[in-house]
Amino acid sequence: MDSFKHSFRSTALENLGLAVYNTGYQKCSRNHSWGPATRDHFLIHYVSSGKGFLHSGGVSYTLATGDLFLIFPGEISSYSADSDDPWEYYWVGFNGTEAKRLVNLSGFTKENPILRLADDNQVKSLLLNIYNSRGNTPDAEAKMTGYLYLFLGRLIHENEHKRAEYGLRDYLAQALRFIQYNYAGQIGVSDIADYVGISRSQLYRAFVSNFNISPNQFLQKYRLNEACSLLRDGLLTVSEVAGSVGFSDPLYFSRVFRKDKGMTPTEYQKKAAKPEQTADKL
Repeated sequence: MDSFKHSFRSTALENLGLAVYNTGYQKCSRNHSWGPATRDHFLIHYVSSGKGFLHSGGVSYTLATGDLFLIFPGEISSYSADSDDPWEYYWVGFNGTEAKRLVNLSGFTKENPILRLADDNQVKSLLLNIYNSRGNTPDAEAKMTGYLYLFLGRLIHENEHKRAEYGLRDYLAQALRFIQYNYAGQIGVSDIADYVGISRSQLYRAFVSNFNISPNQFLQKYRLNEACSLLRDGLLTVSEVAGSVGFSDPLYFSRVFRKDKGMTPTEYQKKAAKPEQTADKL
């Protein structure tokens, strides 16, 4: 495969809030490499095809199509193309008083300088816009800076969405744990939401998004499943089972149970009776 490289360096001043330092595209030859060395600016690469390797902070990373990686200023790094499927990538280097803050918000860290996005189409488009707007004229520099803000903004948005998903999973884990240990008591959705520390509407959205049922429906099904287990054991009366799983009214428990299971608790208990229990009654 023939290698190809096109790069551009801006004359923008480094004391700006954010400014493109350079941008380019490279179709690498087999085993093409850079470094180990350092940069004096932030440098993000987007792998548009192929594979390659990044070595940074004493750690090696394997990268492929759709991945982004960041070289931090002053960080000793090296990267190289795969020998069988050498990569192609676009890059943008940038400086400015706002650069470090925006990078931190985007999810890049020195401990994890790579990003893998679920949908990279918009990120790729914005990076191409930076590259296609290259030039040292005032309007070109304004366009590049504008697209750079949008590019980093998209990375920040993706990172916030990812963090929100992690937070949601944590909320759900807390909610399920609370239900597991408290279902036998007189708890409701408000108690679960208060324990987790989110609103009822947030809790509702979390359950519907992950389980396709409301928190109240989940709690009820959990109680009914526990009731089934107690009924199969055959050691408690229906009224005792109802009280053991959080139902204060045995009649209401029976109605709910029948609606969900298609039979009354008594019918379920008889049907699930163990052979030895049936034999004892004969």
